[in-house]
Amino acid sequence: MAKTDQKLTFIIRKSCLEDSMEIVSLYKNVARNKGGLAREEDEITQAYVENFTRKSIEDGLQFVVIDQSKENRVVGEIHCYKPEPKVFKHILSDLTIAIDPDYQGMGLGKKLFETLLEFVSNYKRDILRVELFARESNSKAIDIYTKIGFVREGRLRNRIRIDTNTFECDIVMGWTNPKFE
Repeated sequence: MAKTDQKLTFIIRKSCLEDSMEIVSLYKNVARNKGGLAREEDEITQAYVENFTRKSIEDGLQFVVIDQSKENRVVGEIHCYKPEPKVFKHILSDLTIAIDPDYQGMGLGKKLFETLLEFVSNYKRDILRVELFARESNSKAIDIYTKIGFVREGRLRNRIRIDTNTFECDIVMGWTNPKFE
């Protein structure tokens, strides 16, 4: 991030459908960095973002980080939601997190995770587990996930296609809600 004399002030709040245009912009920005997201920039559309935002608002969670010093710009987002069928109603899955590259390394991703997991613990006691997938090569992210309580549960071989003959494994990770009822 470029050095600035301006004081940065951030808030984390639940997202709403009105945030979707800013989330599209955020995701496109993050996707420009190879490995930043599973999707490439041209796969990120308004419909894609509105779809996961609706699912997260209706049957999961979604939080955004707002930079108040930049006209309340969305600079980070995390979401997850219950998968179908009903046998998975105790799970939040398809977890995705995106932090604007200019704001990475400031602890915002960790704060988003802490906010999400604390909310699950205190207000979503019907949720036993939160699960995510991480590229095996993304050791920095895997280390962060481990430090905040996720456990490495498995390895899906050749799940991510890099190019015609190159594949990468996805690491399955899960967090268990200590206040599950």
